[in-house]
Amino acid sequence: MQNYTKTNIGNEGRAELHEKLALTGAEISVNQLPAGASVPFVHSHKNNEEIYGILAGNGRAIIDAEEVKLTAGDWLRIAPAAKRRFFAAEDSGITYVCIQVKENSLGVFTADDAVMY
Repeated sequence: MQNYTKTNIGNEGRAELHEKLALTGAEISVNQLPAGASVPFVHSHKNNEEIYGILAGNGRAIIDAEEVKLTAGDWLRIAPAAKRRFFAAEDSGITYVCIQVKENSLGVFTADDAVMY
């Protein structure tokens, strides 16, 4: 029995890894926007926070009417209720990963709880 799943997303504009890897606890996508493009909708969530990692390029996000500049290497956590939309810079595309998980789903552990391998 194989205890892992592997995929290759190549150069897709948007790849939904939760589908390709049959994920059961998170939604993950890798997204590419060409220069001047944007996500065509504003959205928020009921229970899920999103974590964005900027892999290449630069752009901006509008979060609850506040502009946040984004560049390669930035990581951003957005609360579920925040309204968000993403834009590539006019002169540069942007590639980012989005990880969506249930807010407050991680427990607090101490060193005594750790299992040593």
